Amino acid sequence: ENTPARKEHIMIRTLAPSDRELYKALISDFYSSPAVLHSIPESHIDKTFDELMRSDCYAECFIIECDGEPAGYALIAKSFSQEAGGLTVWLDEFYVREKHRGKGLGKSFLDFFLEIYSGKAARLRLETEPDNKRAAALYASYGFTPLDYRQMVVEYGD
Repeated sequence: ENTPARKEHIMIRTLAPSDRELYKALISDFYSSPAVLHSIPESHIDKTFDELMRSDCYAECFIIECDGEPAGYALIAKSFSQEAGGLTVWLDEFYVREKHRGKGLGKSFLDFFLEIYSGKAARLRLETEPDNKRAAALYASYGFTPLDYRQMVVEYGD
């Protein structure tokens, strides 16, 4: 289902099979930015794109356009949480190209995100860099509050 949302000069649409190169370019921009701790192997990007094309069960991706050009993307991850009491939806990655920042794309996407998942999910979750005060303030204005968790991981594969 390709559900576009428009707000004047901003359009949010579901990632399409024809977006593979655009997706890879946006991911490359994001993973070379200060918002992430390290890059990822290209195989991870390909696996994610393939999963996004296969199903929206675990993940969804939206392309954000501004004035008719690709301005960013949002990658959503889904899981079930006993603690939350149901579906947890993560805004796992959110990226807006520098030239499009400050144009209301973050607010437009959050409006879209909440419209889709409010009432369907038990918890919405996201993360931000500690230094990104502007993003944290935007998220707080939508009711997001910090969790007092320290994330820990073990990684397998690439």
